[in-house]
Amino acid sequence: MTSREKLQKALDHQAGPIPLDLGGTGVTGIHVLAIRNLRLHYGLEDHPIKVWEPYQMLGEIEEDLGAVMGIDVTGILGKTNMFGIRNEHWRPIRTFWGQEVLVAGEFNTSADENGNLLIHPEGDLTVPPTAKMPRDSYFFDALNRQEPFDESDLNVADNLEEFNLISEEDLSHFAAEARRKSASGKGVIATFGGTAFGDIALVPAMQLKHPKGIRDVSEWYMSTIMRQDYIHQVFEAQSDIALQNLKKIISVVGDAVQAVFICGTDFGTQDSQFCDADTFNSLYAPYYKKINGWIHANTDWKTFKHSCGAVKPLMRAFIDAGFDIINPVQINARDMVPEILKEEFGKQLVFWGGGVDTQKVLPFGSPEEVMKQVRHACDTFGREGGFVFNTVHNIQANVPVENMVAMIEALNEYR
Repeated sequence: MTSREKLQKALDHQAGPIPLDLGGTGVTGIHVLAIRNLRLHYGLEDHPIKVWEPYQMLGEIEEDLGAVMGIDVTGILGKTNMFGIRNEHWRPIRTFWGQEVLVAGEFNTSADENGNLLIHPEGDLTVPPTAKMPRDSYFFDALNRQEPFDESDLNVADNLEEFNLISEEDLSHFAAEARRKSASGKGVIATFGGTAFGDIALVPAMQLKHPKGIRDVSEWYMSTIMRQDYIHQVFEAQSDIALQNLKKIISVVGDAVQAVFICGTDFGTQDSQFCDADTFNSLYAPYYKKINGWIHANTDWKTFKHSCGAVKPLMRAFIDAGFDIINPVQINARDMVPEILKEEFGKQLVFWGGGVDTQKVLPFGSPEEVMKQVRHACDTFGREGGFVFNTVHNIQANVPVENMVAMIEALNEYR
C-alpha cells in the first residue's frame, strides 16, 4: 500500500495502516535543531538544513530522513514564508544556538540594542522590523506594528491588504508543486492560503511593510466582541476572494491534493474556549461553511481545521461548519480525552494529531512514557480509521532525540 493510499483510507475512515505526517504543514512540523539531531541519530549526512518557515524555525525533512522515519504525507506550500520572503536562493547563516542552517536569500536581519535578531517584511531593511528572535530563543515573536486608527472610520480594505486575487506566477507554482508532490507517491495536503478567518498568527500581517487596520492581537480579540459588524465585512470580502482563487487553483492542481489546510484560528485555551458555540456559529461558521461547501461540491478534498486547546464544546460546531479534519487534538487540554473524542466525533472527524503530548511527555518524559502514550493514541484514535499520526503541534528545538526516536519506534511497531 502506498503512502497516498494510506492517507486516503484514513481520510475515508477505513481501517488500515496509520499514516504519519511530519512536516506537511506549518502546524505539523519539526524545529530545524530537532531535525539535525534526528539526522545525526540515524547516521545521515550532517549538512545545513533549509528553514522553510523561519517564524517557527521549521526545517525541511529531506527524503533520506523521511524514509527512515516512515513519513507518509507531504505538503504543497506557497512560494513565500510568513515574512513575505520567497523561499529561494538559499544561503547559510549561524543561529544563536550554534547551528548552521540555510535561509532564503532575502532573509535580511538587523539587531536591537540587546543583540536580539530582528527580521523585516520581504527582507526590506528600510522598513521597521516585523518580528524578533531573542538571543536565548529558538524562534521569532511577532512585533506589534499597530498604527493609529479612527474608531468611527474603520476601513475594511485595510484588513484585506494581504488577501488578493492569485497571480499567474503563484498558480504556476502550485501546479508544479502538485505534479511534483503527487509523483512522490505520498499523501498530499495543500496550504493555499487566504482562507484563515481571524487566525491570530496572521493578524499582525508580518509579510506587510506597513500593515493598516486592526493588527494588534489584543485589539483583534476585542474586535470579535466590540466590532463584529466590521469583522463580518472583512470575512465576507475575504471569503469572496478566496472562492475566486480556489476556482483557479482547482483547475491547475486537480485531484493531486487529498486534504487542504483551511484555517488555523485557535478557539481553545488550555482550560476553556475563546468564544462560545453561539459566537462561533454567528461570527465564523458562515464563512467556513461558504469555503467548505464549495470545496465539497467541486472537489474530493478533505478540509483541515487547526485549533489548539480545549475545544471539545466546539467539535460539533466544527463538523456543522463542514470540516472533515481536526488538528492538533490537544490531548492534555481540559476534557480532550481521546476515548471520548473518538466515541463522540470519530465517525465524522479525522483526528490529525494527538499522537503524543508536546508540552510535557515528549520533551520531558522518558522514552517509555512516550511509547506508552503513542500506543494509546494509536489504539484509540486509530480504531476503524480516521487517524493521521502527528504530535500535538510542532516538535520543538530541544526535545530529546531518544524521545523522538521512541515515538517513531512505537508508531512503527503499531503499524
